[in-house]
Amino acid sequence: MQKVKIPVTLDPGRAATRKLEYDGVVRLEELSRFEQVVLDSSGEIAVHVHCKHDEQGLTVLSGSIKTTVTLTCQRCNEEFRLDLDQHFAYTPVGIGAESGDLPDYYDVVELDENGEVNLRKLVEDELILAIPIVPMHDEASCRYSEEAKSFGEIEAEDEKPNPFEILKQLKKDS
Repeated sequence: MQKVKIPVTLDPGRAATRKLEYDGVVRLEELSRFEQVVLDSSGEIAVHVHCKHDEQGLTVLSGSIKTTVTLTCQRCNEEFRLDLDQHFAYTPVGIGAESGDLPDYYDVVELDENGEVNLRKLVEDELILAIPIVPMHDEASCRYSEEAKSFGEIEAEDEKPNPFEILKQLKKDS
């Protein structure tokens, strides 16, 4: 199957009525916020988006995102590759609309002033959320060692007299 570019914006209502599916790629260079998080800013993100109406009549954008990124291990400070495989399900709401009565299994995405959803922003948000807060290798492949991590010598402090020794002397004298 040929890899096609995912559209930047999408009218979810129209796409759900037609039951459209998008299976394609987004270039990493097109996601400026995500590009700042990863070390390697080249590559493609495989994106699958399915538009439909659910049993309640809600418009639903569901799908998955798959890619491999290069990050810095926060334990050993070496580069490592991380496979990201994120699944999502959104229901669009209008600007400023209440989302309290929507099912919990859908996340909410806000429509823009044209009634469309920015798919690139949605993909970028999902990828940023998929990265661990503290990215690290698994312990077996991490080069971190338990050796002392201080640099240089620590000078010994001079012995200072205990200021409460005087109080002990006063107590003994009384």
